[in-house]
Amino acid sequence: MFNAITDVVGIKVGHYTERTAMTGCTVVLCETGAVAGVDVRGSAPGTRETDLLRPTNLVEKVQAVLLSGGSAFGLDAASGVMRFLEERGYGHETSVVRVPIVPAAIIFDLNVGDPSRRPGPEEGYQACVTATDGEVAEGCVGAGTGATVGKILGIQRATKSGLGTASVQIAGGVIVGALVVVNAVGDVVDPWTGRLLAGPRDVEPGKGFLSTIELLMGGQAVRSKALSESTTLGVVVTDAALSKEQVNKVAQMAQDGIARCIKPSHTMHDGDVIFALSLGEKRADVTVVGAVAAEVVAQAIVRAVQKAETMGGIPAARDVA
Repeated sequence: MFNAITDVVGIKVGHYTERTAMTGCTVVLCETGAVAGVDVRGSAPGTRETDLLRPTNLVEKVQAVLLSGGSAFGLDAASGVMRFLEERGYGHETSVVRVPIVPAAIIFDLNVGDPSRRPGPEEGYQACVTATDGEVAEGCVGAGTGATVGKILGIQRATKSGLGTASVQIAGGVIVGALVVVNAVGDVVDPWTGRLLAGPRDVEPGKGFLSTIELLMGGQAVRSKALSESTTLGVVVTDAALSKEQVNKVAQMAQDGIARCIKPSHTMHDGDVIFALSLGEKRADVTVVGAVAAEVVAQAIVRAVQKAETMGGIPAARDVA
């Protein structure tokens, strides 16, 4: 196992990374189809095809999920993913053609790098070309290239973040994996030790990070317009056979992983979204899968911060003295 979302057979991950512009996109491919659900918990989401994933709606399976930088502009990258899948004959069968189903969600990274350059159809297509079922690159890659956290005092005091992935195997050989892009307003905390891993940086060298919750309690925050530039995005995958209702429940439970690591989370300024996919025929209880999904999401969030590197003048947590 790679300790990655690709430990689930049938899943591939590809990145398009533009380091100069500090943006990119990441695709999770499941070409032959996966039962899909979603939970949107933040109040500033940017999404595509999420209504289709509700239990009462017709289509059950998707062929990919796209996570992208570029704010709402980045949703265009899903068109490139659709083109890649259509060329290979994958998609939802209709009376005329197969239509690839590609839900997508975006982060706001226009406040770093070059805001005029954002992922589009060609970048989405290229992410698919690079997709692999092996090890997954983490840190400042793909949709995590321009991710930051700890923005309560503005981007000038933020800490660089990125993308992380993790997986576990549970009883019955069932695998649950997650991939998360961490671009939150709040801090990232290790839920197992309580240690503050990343947040707004203290102006005094050697002081590390400040607590966003304490700053909020003290009335310290930048204007709300500047804060509306955040979001944590995740994809949870399992090879347990789940129904559409059950994968939506898993997506809901997986959001607890965000709440354990990011303080505060699900704010008016975050667009937190978790997608959940089921492909495989193993038997598992949905409560067990959902509980484990929250743990794996938490692991992926921690890795996203630990694997990040200093970019664009924004220091990574490991470089904050």
